Amino acid sequence: MADCKTKFINDQMQVTAELLEGYVLAYGDKVKLGGEHIVVRTCPKSKEKVAIVTLGGSGHEPALSGFVGEGMLDCSVVGDVFAAPGAQRLFQALQLMSREAGILLVVLNHAGDVMSANMACQLAERAGIKVKRILTHDDISAGIGAPDDDRRGLAGCVPLFKVIGAAAEEGKSLDELVEIGERYNSKVATLAVAMRSCTHPQNNAVISELPAGIMEIGMGQHGEGGGGQMPLVSADDTAVRMIDLLCRQLQPKTGDKLMLIINGVGATTHMELSIVFRKAHKELTARGYEIAESRIQEILTVQEQAGFQLIIAILDDDHIRYFKQRADAPYWTTIGK
Repeated sequence: MADCKTKFINDQMQVTAELLEGYVLAYGDKVKLGGEHIVVRTCPKSKEKVAIVTLGGSGHEPALSGFVGEGMLDCSVVGDVFAAPGAQRLFQALQLMSREAGILLVVLNHAGDVMSANMACQLAERAGIKVKRILTHDDISAGIGAPDDDRRGLAGCVPLFKVIGAAAEEGKSLDELVEIGERYNSKVATLAVAMRSCTHPQNNAVISELPAGIMEIGMGQHGEGGGGQMPLVSADDTAVRMIDLLCRQLQPKTGDKLMLIINGVGATTHMELSIVFRKAHKELTARGYEIAESRIQEILTVQEQAGFQLIIAILDDDHIRYFKQRADAPYWTTIGK
């Protein structure tokens, strides 16, 4: 077994089980384990309302289980570190969440997650469980205008949880939730930048190497290369480059209402994140856009990777209303109606 003395862990093979045990002990009023590696709400919402379920590997805390709670997710199915949870575990969660109103399954566009979702949904269909899916693909590192299938799912999924979670609490139908979610999904874009990659906590392997003084725009959330290596530049210059690419993708119009989120991915200080946000905000408002919703937070991390993800979305009025409605998950709270 590999030597992993760079992290405070016990048995490398028990990392996911132990982190989830600690998590539900800390936030027992909001979340509990509904099965092995399945996180659910402690106080579930009415079965007359659609359940929101997602899946993904551990190692990205607080994502994705940190957003299980009132007004957001009903269930998160957790895989091993950087790994999909598998079809059987997801199917178990779909059985647990089964209801006449149906289930909306949010899947990030990564091969293992998509494969697990496809197989689990086939099993659910045979069992008579009503499930519809939204596939997130907010990463634009594959190129401006690249097909959705070529674009990875990044931290832009978390605001989606907030929007559709609020709409589900309001009693929207499964079809209505798909429409609301896909409308957001078509108008969100994320771009990541890193200046140091992460190590895998179970074997201490470095996912990819970045030389000192070099940053990579487009690095994935498992340390996958993005093809945009260049000398490290200032916070302002980095923000402008990223905003320019994101706006080229989304093509916002003057007066559009935008969401702006800076997501720290693990080893970048909140001081740095705030400095980047400052310039991103100024750049967007100078272009004639209104910042309607904003946040600086670590919502999806990549172990000790240094860098951040910059997320913008063009918001419709109903999306803004759902943002302002009440939510009570361990890592996202909104004091609303």
